[in-house]
Amino acid sequence: MMDAPPRADGAADIAANTAANAANTGQGSRGGRALIFTADDFGLHERVNAAVERAHRDGVLNAASLMVAAPAAADAVARARQLPNLRVGLHLVLADGAAMLPRARIPALVDAQGRFGDNMVRDGVRFFFLPHVRAQLAKEIRAQFEAFAATGLALDHVNTHKHFHLHPTVLSLILSIGREYGLRAMRLPREAGAPVALKPWLALVRARLARAGVAHNDYVVGIANTGAMDEAVLLDALAHLPPQGVGEIYCHPAEAPAGGEGPITPSMRTYRHADELGALISPRVAEALKRSGVRHGGFTDVFFGQEAKSSASVGARGLIQETQASS
Repeated sequence: MMDAPPRADGAADIAANTAANAANTGQGSRGGRALIFTADDFGLHERVNAAVERAHRDGVLNAASLMVAAPAAADAVARARQLPNLRVGLHLVLADGAAMLPRARIPALVDAQGRFGDNMVRDGVRFFFLPHVRAQLAKEIRAQFEAFAATGLALDHVNTHKHFHLHPTVLSLILSIGREYGLRAMRLPREAGAPVALKPWLALVRARLARAGVAHNDYVVGIANTGAMDEAVLLDALAHLPPQGVGEIYCHPAEAPAGGEGPITPSMRTYRHADELGALISPRVAEALKRSGVRHGGFTDVFFGQEAKSSASVGARGLIQETQASS
């Protein structure tokens, strides 16, 4: 187990700006002081899906972000339907992953295998300056929202693989298309100690979300230690929660691989997925969360609490009726 990291120098900045965020956007006042535990890449692999299920049933996990075009997406949806209190959002993939549409419809976006590349700087320039690329991007974003809607799951939140919604064109398309599919909450990837050069972009995203009336967290924990969100990291985060604001701690859990099985993806070769799962089901983490006294749940629970209770009740009744009808 790795030692707990030192607190980032920007922690005080996060705390100081949260009050201003609440005053300017209303998000902090709507969410109060709360915490959301999210697992990304739901649907990427059966090992990820199994870890999400276990971390929710036996641990502190509140939400998962679904990759609708990923190889194990159908398995993820089937599991989510059996977990009425697991909040599921859309993890839009526009880099380093599979597209929803066939290559013939978005040839300017994907390679011969129908996958997005990982050169986000190059692709970001093309998104911004080339109208035909932007038009194909809009089609793909809509297709991923459509695929999520087809699952029948309630849309808890939206975020993007590798935080590509920091790009203004990507964010604009998500906001304009997403409102047709019930978009109400998004991740603001603002972590203590963020690079100075990134802060203006984060401020712009926060302002645009506020203008669009989209709820968002005030800060995240998970960027600096991505792939290594073990028990020590989670305990440190819980010990140093800001006095106010909504936080999101996001992870990439997966069950340990069978003998000889390689990394889930090449870019994840250094990820300690099993340690992240262990942290989410750790009794020490659960006890620290309880001692903190902070409210926790998915975005729907935190920002739209009463509605969440009603939808969970309706969903549970529907599941019972469906089971009875098929028996």
